[in-house]
Amino acid sequence: MKLQKPKGTLDILPAQMAKIRYIEEMIDEVFANYNFKRIETPIFEHYEVFSRSVGDSSDIVTKEMYDFEDKGGRRIALRPEGTAAAVRAYVENKLYAPEVPKPVKWYYSGPMFRYERPQSGRLREFHQLGVECFGVKNPAVDAEIMAMFEAVLQQLNVTGYQFHINSLGDKESRDAYRAALVEYLTPFSAELSADSQARLLKNPLRILDSKDQRDQEIVKGAPSILDYLTEDSQAHFAAVKVQLEALGLAYVVDANMVRGLDYYNDPVF
Repeated sequence: MKLQKPKGTLDILPAQMAKIRYIEEMIDEVFANYNFKRIETPIFEHYEVFSRSVGDSSDIVTKEMYDFEDKGGRRIALRPEGTAAAVRAYVENKLYAPEVPKPVKWYYSGPMFRYERPQSGRLREFHQLGVECFGVKNPAVDAEIMAMFEAVLQQLNVTGYQFHINSLGDKESRDAYRAALVEYLTPFSAELSADSQARLLKNPLRILDSKDQRDQEIVKGAPSILDYLTEDSQAHFAAVKVQLEALGLAYVVDANMVRGLDYYNDPVF
């Protein structure tokens, strides 16, 4: 048997590693200017950390998670993303306590794992950078995080990028929009892809994010979530846009942009 690296993984050799370290060190410097502090969580967690927070109907849980039973009979998962583990660490370490200064601003960078078909730019082991800000709900925080990432792109001399933003609203907004979306999509159910047919009753917002061409044509006529935002969510989104404009950060509102994880709400970018 010829031993090779598992499918969907990479060997990072010294020349490439030097570039990665340069980028990481620059990110450390930029994020420190915004008072975000680095954390590290375990590469594997209890399965429920992700299944409960990411959502049972998400592709990550239903198709992509590397999970297994360890020798003690515990169901374990390699982390497919960083937020759920960061929230678990925040709660487990009782950083929500009143005596802990807020906001708590963290970032992380490290390997994540998803079992999917390897292709260019999409591997089974990949490195992901993420930030979390706990303890406040303020439009300025959303704008600050976008500005911080733009600072990273500028430091790297990246050009030609464009920020796309949308709002998923609060729970009340999403419940109202979900009902409208199901009403619109139901007559097209037989024409939807198999994945979208399964999502229609479980997680219809994910259909907006489908890569299937038939689905994309159908959702062109779908109602916009921006028409279903509550007053609070409208005000929050409007304030984010004002902040971005004040910072000189150009953006495009993309009403069909959603996220495949159940914990997302209000602005996404």
